[in-house]
Amino acid sequence: MVNLRESVGRYGIWSAELRSEDAALRGEIPEAAAELEELGFGAVWLGGSSGVEHAAPLIEATSRLTVATGILSIWQYEAADAAARFLKLESGHPGRFLLGIGASHAKLAEQYRRPYSAMVGYLDALDAAGVPAGRIVLAALGPKMLELSRDRAGGAHPYLVTPEHTAQARELLGPDPLLAPELKVVLDADPDTARATARGYLAMYLGLPNYTNSFLRLGFTEDDFADGGSDRLIDAVYAWGDAARIRSRIDAFHAAGADHVALQIVTGDSAPGAPGALPRAEWRRLAEVLA
Repeated sequence: MVNLRESVGRYGIWSAELRSEDAALRGEIPEAAAELEELGFGAVWLGGSSGVEHAAPLIEATSRLTVATGILSIWQYEAADAAARFLKLESGHPGRFLLGIGASHAKLAEQYRRPYSAMVGYLDALDAAGVPAGRIVLAALGPKMLELSRDRAGGAHPYLVTPEHTAQARELLGPDPLLAPELKVVLDADPDTARATARGYLAMYLGLPNYTNSFLRLGFTEDDFADGGSDRLIDAVYAWGDAARIRSRIDAFHAAGADHVALQIVTGDSAPGAPGALPRAEWRRLAEVLA
């Protein structure tokens, strides 16, 4: 039996670049995964609606790193296919892969409807195919999906959240399920340029109601969504600043109940849905912050 907390550790890297199919990056990805393992990160979360197949090269290039989809869209991948790929990968590399799944967003998935019911059906299909519930985590924001994470999966992987959301999620989940929120990091100590970088990346997400509704439940207002996000919102969903400030922000998520924090580097060149170069120098700096 794989202990999820032990297998993922306290810190991981969330990256859409590491699931890229760009030929220019494909050869570098296994090398980068091996370096992340050497730097001490316990897990890699593959963004950009990743599939099980994107995890295999990273698992094969490492010896203990957990590789997770963060997330696999239930509208993009059939449950039977995802289950078959999971079981094949598991047979060759037991305990190394974590299946993160989510219902995505209405603006991003043409089939999007009744996301909660669709997720229940998807979990039913995975269960029938023999995928252990304890090796699945859900991209859960709202209370119903968090409760489903508790009752039908090994835990939750909420994206674009705050320590306050983490505390609420822990209360709903109880003590046992894995809680692994994502947190964006800007390695810049200048408030103006750091927040400008953060806003440039956040703007797309502020057009997705799943996220804005989550922020409204946390006490933010529509005014916080204007012009790429208020200072209050940026400071709540990003870790930016010098090493001490960034470490303090990450620690706040652990203090609120997170078992693991999946850290996503955001730079001035970052753009959602358009992975660029692997930010390997920034990953090294982040490892120093966490040392």
